[in-house]
Amino acid sequence: MKRVVTILSVFAGNTISALGIGGFLIPAGMMMGGATGIGLAVNHYTGIPVSAVLAVLNVVLFLAGAAILGRAFALMTIISTFYSPLILEVVQQTVPAGLTEDKMLAAVIGGLLVGLGMGLVLRVGASTGGMDIPPLILKKKAGIPVGISMYVFDFCILIVQALFAGLEKMLYSVILIIIYTVVIDKIMTIGTSQMQVKIISGAYETINRRIQEKLDRGTTFVSIKGGYLGQESYEIMTVLNARELPKLSSLVMECDPKAFMIVNRVNEVRGRGFTLGKRFLEKTETN
Repeated sequence: MKRVVTILSVFAGNTISALGIGGFLIPAGMMMGGATGIGLAVNHYTGIPVSAVLAVLNVVLFLAGAAILGRAFALMTIISTFYSPLILEVVQQTVPAGLTEDKMLAAVIGGLLVGLGMGLVLRVGASTGGMDIPPLILKKKAGIPVGISMYVFDFCILIVQALFAGLEKMLYSVILIIIYTVVIDKIMTIGTSQMQVKIISGAYETINRRIQEKLDRGTTFVSIKGGYLGQESYEIMTVLNARELPKLSSLVMECDPKAFMIVNRVNEVRGRGFTLGKRFLEKTETN
């Protein structure tokens, strides 16, 4: 089932991304990074369709990645490598004039669609192919962080396009890049962010028991010492989703209206009760 979900997510992500690129960004003449940006530059100077450039570039980079990064990488990338240029060509043939003539609307909607599509692919651990591959190769061979090399590649690609796109399109493209970067980040963290709560109270034993009984959440005691009175006590730490936070606050206030609570949002939580199923351990007494 996990493999089926991964495959469907890769197809859906590439389709949504192609709709944003072919239906909004290319007709509006937007600048883009990555393999699509290279395709736009080649298309401007030679007239070769972006989908054709993307197909050749994807295949070359895929073969290089498979040879250097291994079989597992190849299996995760092969769908995007061959499907993305195909579906992009279908979108361009279906709506050759684009879905809007408003450049700002094209930047916003196109950015949302590209971010959503790429986010779906990356979320399941797959690769979108293309210019994702050189940074991964540099990371393995030279130890260069993926983020740094990716930014360098995208900057160089944008500079090449800026030579013919003009200042106005470059500014629209900055908006586009910001939008799809934020959307990718949000898609990657949907469902994984949780709330970490730290509770300091003299009634820590009662609060701890009620959290376990009423919220069915695990807790951890952290030994603390007050900075003013110097009293030693325990802090309760627990992690739960945002919808459970009001119930926890009410529960704590019922036990101790003067309790001190610290609430932080964490991007991802792994372990029992979150990425693993709950498995209750029997309490044992030790002498």
